[in-house]
Amino acid sequence: MMRPLAAGLLAAAAIHAAPAVTAFTPGRRALLPALAGTGPRDRVALTFDDGPDRTSTPHFLRVLAEHDIRATFFVLGSMLDRDPGLGREVLAAGHELAVHGWAHRCLLWRAPRATYDDIARARDRVASLGGDRPRWFRPPYGVLTTGALIACRRLDLQPKLWTAWGRDWEAGATPTSIVRTVTSTLVGGGTILLHDSDCTSAAGSWQRTLTALPRLIDWARDRGLRLGTVGEHQAAPR
Repeated sequence: MMRPLAAGLLAAAAIHAAPAVTAFTPGRRALLPALAGTGPRDRVALTFDDGPDRTSTPHFLRVLAEHDIRATFFVLGSMLDRDPGLGREVLAAGHELAVHGWAHRCLLWRAPRATYDDIARARDRVASLGGDRPRWFRPPYGVLTTGALIACRRLDLQPKLWTAWGRDWEAGATPTSIVRTVTSTLVGGGTILLHDSDCTSAAGSWQRTLTALPRLIDWARDRGLRLGTVGEHQAAPR
């Protein structure tokens, strides 16, 4: 028979980790559409994680400006703290900043207090740039915990994941594979996950994502889909 202390610890661990099941994209789209970032069928939210990075992010801003598209950048507080001026450039270009945490660490291995401190620190750094109050949070690796959900509630943040990704962080990714992977699951009303920095990805991966980006934009527009921020996506009438 399991001892009471061991049983209690096991139960606490299960409660802590239970929200991590939402990392499985197919079930999330079907059962938790709001968390997956599902919106109106004629729109798609375009999002980037892990920046901002002076080496790469300005190139994405240029391509988005050329196509007159706004996106949501889920930034790491640690990256933003290195170059807050770049964060202001993202805002000045009409894009949306959201919270990806301070450090890119899986929240399964973080206690509730440490989780709260990490998310709050990143939220406050984003807010310090003077734009709109950040509204969205995306956990590293897409792995939520009970502590993260409680922190979001206290910090007035809404968790937002994605419905389609390009697996652009992988060493073997190519512009063609990124486009193929995104479009294999993307439908109207979805949210795309890409990366504008390779700080946690294979070296040079951002260049392949950048090359794929215009092709993804053309693919969406050819199907009558309007690309925009998570805020526009969620505010539009269904």
